[in-house]
Amino acid sequence: MRQGISISDCLGTDVVTILVNVPSSQEAMGTLYHNPRCSKSRQALEIVQQSGVDCNVVEYLKHPLDAEQLLSLLSRLRGEIKDIIRTNESEYKQSGYERSSLDDRRAVSQLLEEYPRLMQRPIYDNGEDAVIGRPPESIKEIL
Repeated sequence: MRQGISISDCLGTDVVTILVNVPSSQEAMGTLYHNPRCSKSRQALEIVQQSGVDCNVVEYLKHPLDAEQLLSLLSRLRGEIKDIIRTNESEYKQSGYERSSLDDRRAVSQLLEEYPRLMQRPIYDNGEDAVIGRPPESIKEIL
């Protein structure tokens, strides 16, 4: 996050703004939405660890995201919204959701809130952008 510091001269007429990059604690640390049973997710975790970037690891099946968190994540997701859904899972087929509703953020967030297993993994979120790690190396774009 860029923060400005204003400094005025002794007459108080000139103001100079110095911009410095001061990350907030939320921006300083990314989040990896992770399923330890998934080999791609384990590979993505290894990439993050090797990069030296501080990262929160959220096992989203143990700690599912609520609709608000999902909407926030979807707003930063690169690519198409529907890419976050694992449409080949039996739960998706049983859910009754239409493929046409997968372009609607609210519908997708409701689906994932109800069926967290349908969320594609891994997903890396740096606070500004989020990327599905398929292939896992794609997260390097935003590390």
